[in-house]
Amino acid sequence: MNIAWIEELLGEKPLSIESLSGGDIAHTQKVSTRNKAYFIKSASFKHAQQLFKKEAIGLQEMAKTKTIGIPKIMGTFSREQTSCLILEYIASKSPSPSDYECFGRQLAQLHCTTTKTSFGFETDNFIGKLPQTNTQSNDWVTFYVEQRLLPQLKMAFDSGQLAKKQLPSTDRMTTVCEAVIGKVAPSLLHGDLWSGNYLISTNGKPYLIDPAVYYGHNEVDLAMTRLFGGFSDTFYEAYHEIISPHYNQAALVDIYQLYYLLVHLNLFGSSYRASVNQLFKKYFA
Repeated sequence: MNIAWIEELLGEKPLSIESLSGGDIAHTQKVSTRNKAYFIKSASFKHAQQLFKKEAIGLQEMAKTKTIGIPKIMGTFSREQTSCLILEYIASKSPSPSDYECFGRQLAQLHCTTTKTSFGFETDNFIGKLPQTNTQSNDWVTFYVEQRLLPQLKMAFDSGQLAKKQLPSTDRMTTVCEAVIGKVAPSLLHGDLWSGNYLISTNGKPYLIDPAVYYGHNEVDLAMTRLFGGFSDTFYEAYHEIISPHYNQAALVDIYQLYYLLVHLNLFGSSYRASVNQLFKKYFA
């Protein structure tokens, strides 16, 4: 993004523009003006405009619950081949144990705040760069198998990342998931909750960013938090003071992480294949 377009979008002259680290699929910048600091995410790949619009919708959906911090949305914009999302800039710090405790409690409150009776969302969105379908269903296992696992399995098969003989049948996945999960209620999920997708502001307030929202089983978000090392123990303890762990939580960590491992296989390649095949063998062989 050039300075002239940034100035046009913000309505005031940037005093400084700082590139930020951590963006896997987009270029991220902190732009400071006389009055405010902004976070700008920009990209030129196909579907970037739709991705940013769906991200904004997800942020708005979580903000409506008034349970946890969400950066204010300034808008999504496109010009020629470049699209961007502009948010307020949140100055952040490393979390302390008390910050993690607050975060766990507020995530549980987010998960508790729902009047939905079906799983899914009013619109499809994205997980990373990949499309994520959210066709609504009254049955969680049906939704999880058909809207989460099967599209990623097909993508991995079509690209040659997985061989057809490695793919479990739909019936087998459904039977196992029904036995392990049982009946659950829909919760509003962040949908991609790893350590790069939250912030702790300098005053200790948790913020969620980069969502892939839909209504699903709350344990999905918890499983994702554990995929790359997990959060602090105080986070989980505070969370479970409000929502008790599922009686099959250990197995659900595996089954729900399978979706994210398939996403990573499709995004980043064969280094994730062994983990995917290990879970196939453990649960669906």
